[in-house]
Amino acid sequence: MSVRDLIVLGTSSQQPTRKRNHGAYLFRWNEEGLLFDPGEGTQRQFIFANVAPPVVNRIFISHFHGDHCLGLGSFLMRLNLDKVKHPIHCYYPASGKKYFDRLRYGTIYHENLEVIEHPVEEPGVVVDDGRFKIEATFLSHGVENIGWRVTEPDTRKYDPKKLQAAGVRGPMVRELQKSGKIIVDGQTVNIDDVSWIRNGDSISVVIDTRYCKEAIEIARGAKVLLCESTYLEEHRELAHKHYHITAKQAATIAKEAEVEKLILTHYSARYLQTTDFQKEAREVFANSFAANDLDVFPFPKNGQ
Repeated sequence: MSVRDLIVLGTSSQQPTRKRNHGAYLFRWNEEGLLFDPGEGTQRQFIFANVAPPVVNRIFISHFHGDHCLGLGSFLMRLNLDKVKHPIHCYYPASGKKYFDRLRYGTIYHENLEVIEHPVEEPGVVVDDGRFKIEATFLSHGVENIGWRVTEPDTRKYDPKKLQAAGVRGPMVRELQKSGKIIVDGQTVNIDDVSWIRNGDSISVVIDTRYCKEAIEIARGAKVLLCESTYLEEHRELAHKHYHITAKQAATIAKEAEVEKLILTHYSARYLQTTDFQKEAREVFANSFAANDLDVFPFPKNGQ
């Protein structure tokens, strides 16, 4: 089974601190690497995480505030330097096209990397390429800012005991999968008699927003919700003023959306520790975790 985890490369918000880098989040999933919001210093964080940058296939930019994109240009140049052969798909708000171009071409270099752009103009399905379905919504942050949902395809799972009982073995399974039914010893065996559909897992990334229904809907039923929690509840007024949320509000989103796991990040530099974020969130949603730089969170398939 291929690795399925989230590597938190940075957890700071507007400014890095001694212990927190600008945010950046790598999901390694189904033999792809999905990198979200590469802030300043992201390629160096890959070194500390002991992960090779060419693992990345897709890059997502929620919005073009600096702490969410300043690492984009240098990271693309790094992939270019590594002579990556696979295309790099980049997803971002269409209104920020000029900033994307400035970051991509901010210095002199010989470009040989294939970058495929997916500027997002409206909410809904951005792409469904058979590997992942990618959906977007616009959150409440004062500038166009996207919340993301990524879902893997459904898969059919076979029950070995039912296959054996029905006399289906070896190449017959492939024939059953192709035609949907097969005759065994004069009896018809339908594919649904010996198998079931496992719904594909979803992850959701909600970074920089006020509490809003769009955040809840994009996270609905997700296996993992990676969510900003810039402030604690004692500074809720500041959170609202600056278009952010508290740990308690993030946990409320997770609870309302009925997600499986909540991972908090994007902390204001005013806070030196993350333990209070986790404590506050768990009072609302028990399966909450306050991430620190270089933390790794596996998200295995159900039952595995």
